[in-house]
Amino acid sequence: MLYWLYHFLELHQIISGGSSLDVVIFRSAMSVISGFLIVLFAGGPVIRWLKKQKLGDQPEFHNEKLNAMTANKADTPTMGGVLIIGSIILSTLLFARLDNFYVRMGLVCLVYLGGVGAVDDWLKLTAKRRTPGSRDGFFWWEKLLFQIGLGMILAFFIYHHGNYHQAHYLNWPLLPRDIVLPAWLFAILTICVIAGTSNAVNFTDGMDGLASGCMAIVAFGFMILAYVTGDARWAGTLDFNHIRHSGELAVICGAMTGSCLGFLWYNCSPASVFMGDTGSLPLGGVIGYVAVVIRQEPMLFLVGGIFVIELMSVVLQISIFKATRGKRIFRCAPIHHHFHMAGWSEPQVVVRFWLLSALFAAGALALVKLR
Repeated sequence: MLYWLYHFLELHQIISGGSSLDVVIFRSAMSVISGFLIVLFAGGPVIRWLKKQKLGDQPEFHNEKLNAMTANKADTPTMGGVLIIGSIILSTLLFARLDNFYVRMGLVCLVYLGGVGAVDDWLKLTAKRRTPGSRDGFFWWEKLLFQIGLGMILAFFIYHHGNYHQAHYLNWPLLPRDIVLPAWLFAILTICVIAGTSNAVNFTDGMDGLASGCMAIVAFGFMILAYVTGDARWAGTLDFNHIRHSGELAVICGAMTGSCLGFLWYNCSPASVFMGDTGSLPLGGVIGYVAVVIRQEPMLFLVGGIFVIELMSVVLQISIFKATRGKRIFRCAPIHHHFHMAGWSEPQVVVRFWLLSALFAAGALALVKLR
């Protein structure tokens, strides 16, 4: 919006040329600031509204000890993800080029998964209260179907947009750049990345500030990667595939970073609000979408290492439990609960996971030239 306003004023000779708004990294940095400020100032009224609607969470696990440890979180407002989604949308509208295809599809991904998460939260928090014994939100396979459907739609449009051949190349460590993905394989990869990342962030959202803090770090890392991929000079220097016009995704990543930092203001221990599926599903899905567009899926596993660990802990726990008919490898999954039950305080778990997330991001950026 501001980008087009500037060029409108320049066209009519109201102002002179050479504005910083032409520079993607400047607009990305501004989206970080605006994302933070929007959540900071809107947080209080939104939290009061959520309390008025009695949208309080009641943590419940299949573990009596963990239920006792989290009893103090009862009735904390959830669905705070509406703050994050609203802030990302507003910041993107302000600072991104709205004629950019990748920006528009990113917003579609954000709103779609935000809607799925909001309906899921609403069912869990209201329907069960009105009708005791009713279903507890979506079944896992229903959410997965929504994610698969979105992945298929995004894969189709991304693959055929502009026919940029480098957008179809694998750009992975230890692989040559001339391996081209056929459309069907590109679709499978897109579905796996978006669904997997969306669920991974959802699993991570289980402690005060854990998901929002880790997500801010990951989004900032991908802001840098998106900028590099969209700039021909930097892409060539770092041996990335240059995906034309993908640099605008840095603005969305910046908005995600700022919004998560702003949300952390209210979500740090003791949390005044939880993001719920309303926030965790779209955050994971959008960062997965960015990774697919810029052809940096392996970087998602490195930068988002904490999310991968959280997801794999759940997969391993369920698999071992079923294979051995009752044995567990963790005290509780996702793995952050394992450490909590092992004696770490919740703030210790959260801060240590933040530190690991920052190290994963730094390590990933240090390996960008590995081919």
